[in-house]
Amino acid sequence: MRNAPSIIVRLGVPLALLVVVPAVLALLDSAYFGRIAQLILITVILTASLNLLMGTAGLLALDTVLFYGLGAYTAAILSVNYGTSFLADMAIAITLAGLVGLLLGFALVRLVSIFFAVATMALAISFHTIALNWDGLTRGAMGYRGIPPIRIAGYEIDGWFGMYLVTAIACLIALFAVHRLTHSFYGNALRAVREDEETARSMGLSTRGLRTEVYVVHGIIIAGAGVLYAHTNQYVGPDNFVLLESVLVLTGVVVGGIGSLPGAVLGGVIMVVLPELLRDIGNLRLLVFGVMLFFSILFLRRGLLSEVWALAWFRRAAANSPWARRRAK
Repeated sequence: MRNAPSIIVRLGVPLALLVVVPAVLALLDSAYFGRIAQLILITVILTASLNLLMGTAGLLALDTVLFYGLGAYTAAILSVNYGTSFLADMAIAITLAGLVGLLLGFALVRLVSIFFAVATMALAISFHTIALNWDGLTRGAMGYRGIPPIRIAGYEIDGWFGMYLVTAIACLIALFAVHRLTHSFYGNALRAVREDEETARSMGLSTRGLRTEVYVVHGIIIAGAGVLYAHTNQYVGPDNFVLLESVLVLTGVVVGGIGSLPGAVLGGVIMVVLPELLRDIGNLRLLVFGVMLFFSILFLRRGLLSEVWALAWFRRAAANSPWARRRAK
């Protein structure tokens, strides 16, 4: 079918997340599988956001847990101490993440390659240290327990099925935003900066401004995922935001395909499903992750779904869209 890519992009993903998966979960009627589905969606948000920064803009970042934890702790502190709602927590968390991202991004984007990665790694380690030791704000190693479930317009969504639906809608919004940014003139500008900064600057592009903007956007999306995690898990603690979590998200992007949004989605699914399948082997799961990353880089340098494939697929979908056909006439 000529319009198959366009149909899949526009209808397939929403249909799967809002109809097919809920139907399967309803048949299973298991809180365990419902929670796994929520974690998959939250992880997909993280990998999609990191893919925007690393794959499209070319900035290798290891500070995912900084913004993830910032969103989660903001939601926990506000909801537990002040009784705020889910939407209020989300608004405040993403605003705070935007401000933090603007300050850090303005300073960090001058760095390139491994220097940027090391600086962001230091931020991730610093956040975990602060969360572990600032007892007055974060409650230290105890963390925040009893975080209220999602409450929207006075209606409390405390069942795993309702929480899944809210998480699925949030995931769709995040994927739509990343998709529109990646497959647009803005995304092409980011790729131009990634490939050759000097040439991009000679064409009139503000390379530092573009990198700062995408760093802020990626932080905002990740902070939103942190709010979702806090309200669906109903507990946050320092152990949830260690450097290893950033590395696992990075692994998902690399395995799925750097620069490929479908690859980031697939990588996010793998990063949750694989540990659950390997739960019986305990800490050896980390060895499996290391081996998987090694062989992915060795034999699948572009990942399972490469950027070239993803760009061609989405552009074919855009070319077959009704808007494009009207413009061609």
